[in-house]
Amino acid sequence: MIRTPEDVTRCVLEVMEKTADPRLREILVALITHLHGFLREVKLTEVEYRAATALLAQLGQQTTDTHNEVVLIGGSLGVSQLICLMNNGDLGAHETSQNLLGPFWRLHQPPAENGSSIVRSATPGPELDARLTVLGTDGAPIVDAEVDVWHSSPVGYYENQDPDQAFMNLRGKFKTDAKGQIRFRSVKPGPYPIPTNGVVGQLLQAQGRHPYRPAHVHALVYKEGYKTLTSQIYVRDDPYCDTDVQFGITEALTADYVLHDTPNATFPDMARPWYSLDFTLILEAGQAQLPRPPIK
Repeated sequence: MIRTPEDVTRCVLEVMEKTADPRLREILVALITHLHGFLREVKLTEVEYRAATALLAQLGQQTTDTHNEVVLIGGSLGVSQLICLMNNGDLGAHETSQNLLGPFWRLHQPPAENGSSIVRSATPGPELDARLTVLGTDGAPIVDAEVDVWHSSPVGYYENQDPDQAFMNLRGKFKTDAKGQIRFRSVKPGPYPIPTNGVVGQLLQAQGRHPYRPAHVHALVYKEGYKTLTSQIYVRDDPYCDTDVQFGITEALTADYVLHDTPNATFPDMARPWYSLDFTLILEAGQAQLPRPPIK
């Protein structure tokens, strides 16, 4: 019989304890313990509760084939980065190349040859010569790994957000060579604001926070025998490095995008000035499993 607020928690926990699956039982018991404790701590009112449930409903309603508001708020609350660091780098013991998947990765990015360009429509901005090296934790190169790369334009739009960009612009799928490397041509990405026309925008406005992410190149590396790597390689001198709205930037993934004003020896047609990126990603042993795409 329920007579007090404490009785509610006790009764719910008794039900959760009957869950057959041990891992699910552990999660549900902890969830109820902390959730009920949170409600008591902040003394949540009925009006606030109704507002909160309405916001949760909006998260689902605002998630579409081309936009994922749930993923967006996970990053804006630091949840995505916490989960990432807890589960990689020997369970948070050391730095990792793992990072946020983000809301814009999609399956079936177009295959590309090493040294080719992923610019598929006119995209004004300084050109980028990028070389990524994929190694195991033992320092040995990982050959024939599939590497998806994608990034925003210099003005901060992914191709699915921008009707002026061609389908799959600034996206490509490469395979590492005998040195564990891929190389591609593109344009230097720029910082960009995350979408603010939904629940996340309301959160940022209430907190007086800006919506910007520092510029970065995404890489997703898939190879049997290794844990699939999702990574972002950040521009070191970006003005938003210290205030990333998604809390995603880490020292291990902050890179120098080097400016050059001399001809590119490999790509003599590359306009000057141009940038180079040379970065190493480390794969940990584990299960090769592609994530569920956040958009179609």
